Amino acid sequence: MKKTFFIAFVGMSLLLSACKSEFEKIRSSGDVSRIYTKALEYYDQEEYQKAQSLFELIISSYRGKKEAEEIYFKYAYTYYNLEQYILASYYFKNFSNTYGASDLREEADFMSAYSNYKLSPTFRLDQSYSASAIEGFQLFVNTYPNSSRVEECNRLIDELRNKLERKAYDSAKLYFDLREYQAAIQSFDNVLKDFPDTENAETIRYMIIRSAYQLAKNSFVDKQKERYQEARDRASEFMARFQESRYSKEVNTIYNQSRESLNKLDNVGYQNPSARAGS
Repeated sequence: MKKTFFIAFVGMSLLLSACKSEFEKIRSSGDVSRIYTKALEYYDQEEYQKAQSLFELIISSYRGKKEAEEIYFKYAYTYYNLEQYILASYYFKNFSNTYGASDLREEADFMSAYSNYKLSPTFRLDQSYSASAIEGFQLFVNTYPNSSRVEECNRLIDELRNKLERKAYDSAKLYFDLREYQAAIQSFDNVLKDFPDTENAETIRYMIIRSAYQLAKNSFVDKQKERYQEARDRASEFMARFQESRYSKEVNTIYNQSRESLNKLDNVGYQNPSARAGS
């Protein structure tokens, strides 16, 4: 039994060794035509690491020939299929720039953007790749308005923009939680500016009002009048815009408290010079 197992193990080892040596033999053969044929075979068998290694050897040899386009396109795809998305995006874009008249250019442009999409992390992390993917998808839609991929591009753009918006909102909320109210106001305002179609406008404006009121409340007296006026005005605008808001009660309270504080400042003058300073 042990002898049979040993023989089977040795046989399998020799088989694996033979397969490896075949690849190495082809790789070192210097026979461009043979390497090309085997690279395509490995690619079709989804052995992308081997295909990539062989494509690298012959790309320059086929430059200017009819096979060059297919080689470069599949070479880019080996990076994508190996989840090496940074290089995949680069090589797909380079293919598009090199073979501008190719029938494969549309797919290459899409895959360049899509590779960046695959690199897009959770909203809590840096969103540089999300921004690059959005730019790529938007360029694709503008370049190929009749493409069957336009709908998918728009869907992915919306998904990525939602991620960017969530990132921006959470950054603004962090300023609020840290009591950096002036920075919070600016950041929340930027969310509205950068994402004018946001479905969260009501919540964002509510957070701006809270930030404005807290900024006024925690400011030196000589800054309070101007800042209470801003809190009051933003609250007034909110109540006019969102008459059935779930935040109506809180906003109305801030509005009334801001008015009361302004009346005290007008009637009494500067009464609290030792108030805790804000930003």
